[in-house]
Amino acid sequence: QVQLVESGGGLVQAGGSLRLSCAASGRTFSMYAMGWFRQAPGKEREFVVAINWRGDSTYYADSVKGRFTISRDNVKNTVYLQMNSLKPEDTAVYYCAAGNWAALISKPFTAFYWGQGTQVTVSS
Repeated sequence: QVQLVESGGGLVQAGGSLRLSCAASGRTFSMYAMGWFRQAPGKEREFVVAINWRGDSTYYADSVKGRFTISRDNVKNTVYLQMNSLKPEDTAVYYCAAGNWAALISKPFTAFYWGQGTQVTVSS
């Protein structure tokens, strides 16, 4: 069993930066690929980025390439999402997920475990 707790969300102006963290409980954290997803009001959940269990392979949605960076620390059982050059369209609840690499990066984007989400609001 893995529990995921996101933090770091907030309100930021367009062009600003935020760093999200996802702390995982359980000794099996390093076994899983990790991903970030987001859901804006009235929209479906959207894949953002994923990282494999070793941290040496990543996959980004086109909408965030060059602006967002995912990383993980398997000693601290934490995955991070550095978000730069934020845009109003990045406004959403951001969710951390743990699962199988292939399932995280391809539709229907399933995961074994999900966090509760953290709100990111980008003002124009």
